[in-house]
Amino acid sequence: MNKPITVKAHLSIETIERRYRKAKDPVERSHWHIIWLLAQGKTTKEIALVTGYCPTWIRTLAHRYNDQGPQGLGDRRHGNPGGTLILSPEQQAQLQQALEEPPADGGLWTGPKVANWIESQTGHKVHPQRGWEYLKRLNSSKRVLRPRHTKADPAAQEAFKKTFPSR
Repeated sequence: MNKPITVKAHLSIETIERRYRKAKDPVERSHWHIIWLLAQGKTTKEIALVTGYCPTWIRTLAHRYNDQGPQGLGDRRHGNPGGTLILSPEQQAQLQQALEEPPADGGLWTGPKVANWIESQTGHKVHPQRGWEYLKRLNSSKRVLRPRHTKADPAAQEAFKKTFPSR
């Protein structure tokens, strides 16, 4: 049988309901809603039907509330600073200088070429996509005109432009 999860009486049911109703952040609101329903003695199955959250997440929130109190609820993504950058600001400046010159093999800088440069500087394996992301971050995506077709007739192209109806 699906028995209800008990929550510690950190706050009264009325206070939990008040926090649920006044919460501005949607994630925080749903967390308070789940705790409020648990405090009323509802089962995880009933709460899952009402809120749309799975029973595992409902139990996780209940454990968080029991262990940490009201501070354990809310959207924790807001406090996550994200990952660290591969290159330090000094290394990014070095990469910017390197991008001003053509790469060692000639041609244009590409994601894989930048990834190889980063790997040579840091000693860490870097995926080619990361190289492309650094190209975009440093605004170094060089544009190259499309090559003309070898059999193109410039006179025929001009005649087409003149007869093509404009929008």
